[in-house]
Amino acid sequence: MPTPASHPKTTGTSGGHRVDVERGAQHVTVTIDGRVVADSTRPLLVHETGLPVRYYLPPEDVDLTLFEPTDTHTICPFKGEAAYWTYRGPAGEGAEPRPDVVWAYPQPIEKVSEIKDHLSFYDEVAKIDVAK
Repeated sequence: MPTPASHPKTTGTSGGHRVDVERGAQHVTVTIDGRVVADSTRPLLVHETGLPVRYYLPPEDVDLTLFEPTDTHTICPFKGEAAYWTYRGPAGEGAEPRPDVVWAYPQPIEKVSEIKDHLSFYDEVAKIDVAK
């Protein structure tokens, strides 16, 4: 699994780098180890130069009882400072922890302010199904 530090490095807003946020109506279901952890029809699609489309989901559509905040933070010059959560699974079930599998921008830069507090998942660990 990639770690937050494995995000592609970006060095500024020059060179044609773009980040665009689009409201979507797709049905997005996220599972980890076969358990549904998020289910939304209100995704924000983030299109960023050099990266696949990322689906950012409202926190109300994510079962946050399955996650624990971590001390991990990364900086993106195009979105701001990201905070991370580790998947812990249901209490008492002994699920394998999935460190820093989900992130959000609590205070994104103004250009992408819509993504504030919306959560996105590493698709190398979480299975993200998108239905039109």
